[in-house]
Amino acid sequence: MNYASARRAMIDSQLRTSGVNAEFVLARMNAVAREDYVPEEARKLAYIDRSIPLANGRRLAAPVFYGRMLEEARPTLGDTVLVVDSGSGYLPALVQPLVENVETILPDEAVQTGDKQEGFTLLLIDGAVEAIPDTLVERLATNGRLVTGLWSGGVTRLATGRRSDRGAALLALAEMGIPHLPEFDKPKVWNF
Repeated sequence: MNYASARRAMIDSQLRTSGVNAEFVLARMNAVAREDYVPEEARKLAYIDRSIPLANGRRLAAPVFYGRMLEEARPTLGDTVLVVDSGSGYLPALVQPLVENVETILPDEAVQTGDKQEGFTLLLIDGAVEAIPDTLVERLATNGRLVTGLWSGGVTRLATGRRSDRGAALLALAEMGIPHLPEFDKPKVWNF
């Protein structure tokens, strides 16, 4: 299979047609071999416009999610980035050369409390979350940017926001298929 041609087709038929046109995003998505971040048996499916199952039981989101995420994040060479990675390593590979530093953690680490590095200027969550714990928001610098998927009642939306003195304020931007990260679910409460 010619993966370079498949990457080019992904850019032309999925990203550009979905409004992802920032040259830095298209260049990164063309440079990173998506097939290297999926299980061997899924390599031929690496460029479809759907999520792909990973060996760890999670999913690699469709390409348009990463394209829109990078466009909204607008990473700069001065950014220090915290990526909550689904386990594929694809998102950190996309953002790494665009920023000063990238730290990667898994979802179960992201919801834990304890002393953690703070002062990140950008937080990227590779999946859809119902709630973002305060302990994760506190790792962002004041006015730090955040891009994630939001999950509510089975509907997922791309969202962006910033940290303020009162926490993080998020704005949902667009409905799209984003794999759900159950570690970020709100505790279930009993009601009538």
